[in-house]
Amino acid sequence: MSPQTAYGQFKAGLETADLGSLLEAAANVPHLQLADALEVLVLLARDRDPRFDRAAARWVGRLLVECHLDLRDARYAIILVERLPSGREALRRLTQSR
Repeated sequence: MSPQTAYGQFKAGLETADLGSLLEAAANVPHLQLADALEVLVLLARDRDPRFDRAAARWVGRLLVECHLDLRDARYAIILVERLPSGREALRRLTQSR
């Protein structure tokens, strides 16, 4: 499957908000952007999926590295992640601010 096709299936999965099909499609995308990974995290939180905690830790780690956050912003991000699915827009803005 081409990366474009895999990403298209991933985006379609986001539109339906079906966690199972979204995770299946995400597994075929070579590298999810941080914003896309946030959408997966939101659905994991919404469904109270047991994989949420590990996924949240990985996502925050990526956020810290990719966006070069300072300690204050890191604390803020962790608080927002713990409150998902609310807080999604603030996290999205945080990923775009750097």
